[in-house]
Amino acid sequence: MIDVRVIGVGMTSFGKFPERSPRMMVAEVVEAALADAGLTADQIAAVYVANVFAATMQGQESVRGQVWLDGTALAGAPVFNVENACASGSSALSLGRTAIAAGEAENVLVLGVEKMTDPDKQKAFRVMEGAMDQERLPELRRSLGLDTSGGSPFMQVYANLAKAYMERSGATAADFALIASKASANGALNPRAQFRRKLTPEEVLAGRLVAGPLTAPMCAPIGDGAAAAVLTGATRASALPRSVRLLSSVVGGGRRGREDQLISDTARRAFERAGIAPEDIDVLEVHDAASPAELIVLEELGLAGPGEAVGLVRAGETALGGRLPVNPSGGLVSKGHPLGATGLAQVFELVEQLRGEAGDRQVQRARLAVAENAGGYLGPEGAAAAVSVLAT
Repeated sequence: MIDVRVIGVGMTSFGKFPERSPRMMVAEVVEAALADAGLTADQIAAVYVANVFAATMQGQESVRGQVWLDGTALAGAPVFNVENACASGSSALSLGRTAIAAGEAENVLVLGVEKMTDPDKQKAFRVMEGAMDQERLPELRRSLGLDTSGGSPFMQVYANLAKAYMERSGATAADFALIASKASANGALNPRAQFRRKLTPEEVLAGRLVAGPLTAPMCAPIGDGAAAAVLTGATRASALPRSVRLLSSVVGGGRRGREDQLISDTARRAFERAGIAPEDIDVLEVHDAASPAELIVLEELGLAGPGEAVGLVRAGETALGGRLPVNPSGGLVSKGHPLGATGLAQVFELVEQLRGEAGDRQVQRARLAVAENAGGYLGPEGAAAAVSVLAT
């Protein structure tokens, strides 16, 4: 078996940057990741470029990666453009890992980028419906209670999931506020986070109501950003003190009419391939596009029994300094959620954690980390999920 490792990472700050194009953000993370890896562009066999909505947001379709790499040191490299809803970045990571594990490449660069800000502030919300089945869109909108347009359809998805979780677990909006407050405290320690102000649970609860029990601070914001990672199968990498093993990176697909299996099935395969159990995990980055998702995902990953994750949050076990820190980056709600970049931003954070380079948000004695990234909606299940396992 080829030992696949992450030897370089790069990430922009996340936020709203009207003046920054995808090309500019790609150039920044390519340069940073190559420098961090200590490689030159001619040592990269292929580039995997993840993006979700450039076709509808900027009109750039078909050759996105080739366009954005033009003018960088990687111009002319073989490019694989990857689109898989919010799981695009992690899907690109999985493909890059597969190429190395198969012996087809020694080094690859994987990147994700998204620019969601636009003078038309509702445009990003409208295009998000593209991550749903267009032939069934009226049916899906009715099932979600979205008979009128406006706002993010996915926040209604998460609101419905939150209400169902409240009914089966006894969780309350105050518990969701605890999670968002914890995320904001972590984001305040992250120099690349979109939001860097710590919020109290009371401030979270007092925020603008978005959908169901969700207030604005419980919901991931619209934003721009990019992240990248360099993967290698070179035998010399094991001797590099800052390299991180990528034990597995598994993608799962949703199924119409199925419920509550996509993430758990994907995690089971990822854990089996990595040879780990849930109790081995030291730190996680999960896809908290809305704060209640953190509870649901912890249970789907096998880290808590049904309805029990809320107890971990109330006891402070998922905070920095707790038994199982979750989203030390600030998560999607505070770090930000430029869709195509999110999966690789999770990897960036976990690589920093496993290297011991996360500064004030460092998880002590972190040796094994998991990233969970998901996206799209088939109803009632999501369309895509990815789970990756990294280790020192």
